[in-house]
Amino acid sequence: MGLFGALGIDPRNVVFSSDTSEEQGRQFGKGRGTVDCCYPVKCISGHYGELVFGQKQKLDILFSPMIYTLPSFMSGHVARTLTCPRVMAAPENIKAGFLKEADVFAEAGIKYVTPFVSLDEPPLVPKQLFEGFQGVLPGLTREEMAKAVGEGYQALHAFNDRLRRKSREVLEWCAREDRACLLVLARPYHMDPGIGHEIEVDLQAYGYPILWMQYFPTDPDLMDWAFGEDIRAGFIKSPFDIRDVWPSSYSSNTNEILWGAKVAARIPWIACVVRLSSYECGMDQPTYTPVQQIIERSGTLFFSFQDLDSTKPAGSVKIRVETITHYLEKYAREIIARKKAAMAPGCPLAQR
Repeated sequence: MGLFGALGIDPRNVVFSSDTSEEQGRQFGKGRGTVDCCYPVKCISGHYGELVFGQKQKLDILFSPMIYTLPSFMSGHVARTLTCPRVMAAPENIKAGFLKEADVFAEAGIKYVTPFVSLDEPPLVPKQLFEGFQGVLPGLTREEMAKAVGEGYQALHAFNDRLRRKSREVLEWCAREDRACLLVLARPYHMDPGIGHEIEVDLQAYGYPILWMQYFPTDPDLMDWAFGEDIRAGFIKSPFDIRDVWPSSYSSNTNEILWGAKVAARIPWIACVVRLSSYECGMDQPTYTPVQQIIERSGTLFFSFQDLDSTKPAGSVKIRVETITHYLEKYAREIIARKKAAMAPGCPLAQR
């Protein structure tokens, strides 16, 4: 929104597709799917269909960038922050379903804009987006796009900072009350209720605060307390260095998941980690064992949902959620006490 607002587009004229749902897929994506085992990619056809056919007012532009790299708090500490190649190529992949019989976008008078964007390389982004919008936004200049990109990044950083502050508040409450919380390790699309099936919502209903790894607080005092000894011992070079557990640090989401496992092992009040992964995710499969080992060796509870797809097996999810909360009720206090004893004194979370 920061980008488009800076380009002079009224926010009321910017439309996002709704959360993923079976109804959305049936109504708008039927017959336009793609042969792909990645469920999050297949979901995109329903989102496109909703934007093209499900609006009261016709759209002028459908913007769906091919994102090559992601901005990450781990940038500079890992090899690269690449996106999943399937997800990156999805805009071109899904487009085929809307062109196979006729150009649906052209018939609807919609300009389909899918620029290749390296979001973790800000100096490249103005050029990439300017070229992508050529002929789409009349009169647009390079200077205007560069300014808009800058404001877009400011909006993104402000959003991330706000959620990290909220996560820190939750952790400080847990430390003050000596209460357990849960950390979710997943890819960003699992925050979509139709892809992640709101498993974290079911757990939170039992009274346990939920944190997402993507918005875990990265304040220097907390990072020094959690990783300072390892840095001084030479095991890692910074709090965001994961070479001790994951030498092939090219995938952005994978890097953050491994880092999240390390964090969970160190923060006493994270008594349980829940891992979400979609069916046959090739990027996730190599990480299952190291993530589980890192977490369980610290004595933290670990539960995983590794085959999420379009179907939510309500009964199975209910049983597993009840199992998780049963073990938390039984062992959370013991886990917190054991982890606190293993960590250095002076935790900044407990000092406010």
